[in-house]
Amino acid sequence: MDFGFSGEDEVFRAEAREWLAAHAGDAEDRRTWERTLGKAGWIGLGWAAGGYGNRIAGLTQQVVWAEEYARSGAPPRSGHIGENLLGPTLLAHGTEEQRSRFLPPIAAGEELWCQGYSEPGAGSDLAGVRTTAERCSDGTYRITGQKIWTSLAHEADWCFVLARTEPGSRRHHGLTFLLVPMEQPGRIEVRPIRQLTGTSDFNEVFFDGARARVEHVVGGEGGGWGVAMSLLGFERGVSTLAQQIGFAKELGRVVRAAVESGAVRDAVVRERLVRLWAELRVMRWNALRTLGSSGTGHAGAPSVAKLLWGGWHQRLGELAMLVRGAGGAVGPAEWSASASYELDAFQHLFLFSRADTIYGGSDQIQRTIIAERVLGLPREPKGRQGAA
Repeated sequence: MDFGFSGEDEVFRAEAREWLAAHAGDAEDRRTWERTLGKAGWIGLGWAAGGYGNRIAGLTQQVVWAEEYARSGAPPRSGHIGENLLGPTLLAHGTEEQRSRFLPPIAAGEELWCQGYSEPGAGSDLAGVRTTAERCSDGTYRITGQKIWTSLAHEADWCFVLARTEPGSRRHHGLTFLLVPMEQPGRIEVRPIRQLTGTSDFNEVFFDGARARVEHVVGGEGGGWGVAMSLLGFERGVSTLAQQIGFAKELGRVVRAAVESGAVRDAVVRERLVRLWAELRVMRWNALRTLGSSGTGHAGAPSVAKLLWGGWHQRLGELAMLVRGAGGAVGPAEWSASASYELDAFQHLFLFSRADTIYGGSDQIQRTIIAERVLGLPREPKGRQGAA
């Protein structure tokens, strides 16, 4: 297969690279940066034409933009969830009124979104959602429950929430996909979750009678499961290739550290470095192959991709600490048990990557999806589920 880019793609690449070089250093904060991207038309490149405020770019140009953005060192995106998850979902399942209301502010970088899926008792097993939404006589839903691991909830203006609207329903039945404004004092509480890295990118979100309007139901009442699964398919698209650019940068830093410390003289270290490099190339070819296909025969592609990069990134973190040696476990002298602290790049890589095989669907869940939905293997008997 030809994984190259056309001359038109390369012209687009030059434009993207030039713009990023000129503007990436201008961002005062992440929200301002989103508005800068929106004003220049760089948000929503993959959306279908419809006058929603975004420029139109083909699939290969979307890949080019994602790669150049990752290479540029530009600030992390706060608008990823709205642009790459909710946007395509509204184009596929939303009403024209919903698209007209929500897509232009996302394209302009004006409204940020978070995802209300996981719960304390329903993480990778999304069908176990217990958050409820009761339809009221005033044309709203009253939402009660808790979500967890909600990325960027402390910054978001809106949250798309999967909630149970049919009392007594079980598993994937009776679920509804709701668009919920976050600015509801006394009804929505966001609590940051402090991670091993010392940062708080994730949050707990508590809904205590929060309201969502009936016209902000996507896919109809009770149709939430299908919408939610469709959205998860968008989650691992073009952004996977940009993620791999970041991985390549991290691998390059580990290689340089191994050379500088002399660890590269160890045959085992050399073998692990080469293996990681080869596996990263394979992930890239697999991602390009999947994106370039019509989708037929690739039902398990997102799960395969998640399995590949989650384990790969963990192994890279482990090797980074091996290359550093005993010094990798030592922090600044001013660290204390109660004080905040700053990790170096390798320490952050090692600690954060411990979660890579859990969040976004654990490895066990991904293997089950591949086994049952792709390979057609029989489901595990209910009597054995949860057995030691």
